Amino acid sequence: MRRLAVFDCDGTLVDGLAAVCAAMEQAFAASGAAVPHRSAIRRIVGLSLPQAVFALAPDLPGEHRAAIVDEYKNAFRTAREQGCVAEPLYDGVADLLDRLRGNDWLLGVATGKSDRGLAACLAAHGLSNHFTTLQTADRHPSKPDPAMLQAALDEAGVAADEAVMIGDTVFDMAMARSAGVRAIGVSWGYHAPEDLREAGAAATAHDAAQLERLLHD
Repeated sequence: MRRLAVFDCDGTLVDGLAAVCAAMEQAFAASGAAVPHRSAIRRIVGLSLPQAVFALAPDLPGEHRAAIVDEYKNAFRTAREQGCVAEPLYDGVADLLDRLRGNDWLLGVATGKSDRGLAACLAAHGLSNHFTTLQTADRHPSKPDPAMLQAALDEAGVAADEAVMIGDTVFDMAMARSAGVRAIGVSWGYHAPEDLREAGAAATAHDAAQLERLLHD
């Protein structure tokens, strides 16, 4: 039986928080809106960009939020072109992915990143060919809608009970629950372990070795 492990990206595979915060701060400032605190930005990482901006500034007019979205895209694209985007892999992640592939796991990503952003991130770490299915915000509703995960299951040809979703936010856990997929949280990301368990995580891993053990349980 082939099994599918679907990973979130920011906060699970890589630590992209600094890059997200810098682009969000620049976007809000450029649009003339009050810049949110980094603790607030941390809470919305994982949502698709329009939903993230809405969560940060629900009282702004829609056209103002749309301008912030455009400014964010421009800021992030410019930073990447200038080589200023740091998205380091978390400890043990690359070796874990290699071992899972060697044990006949299929791998996928379900992320609030764009297609371009995810492709650049994976290429930077030599991971472009590791994944059977890549699902992004460009083609799906924002998490926690289950569409992203359901598309991953369909593309991999795997049933929900043969898959697991690994993520660091309550959005990942809720998405998995809605899709009928087992959810495992990771504590090294952006939401607290107790929040992940409350949102539906079957277990929470504190490092890559523990995550590997949980996947084989």
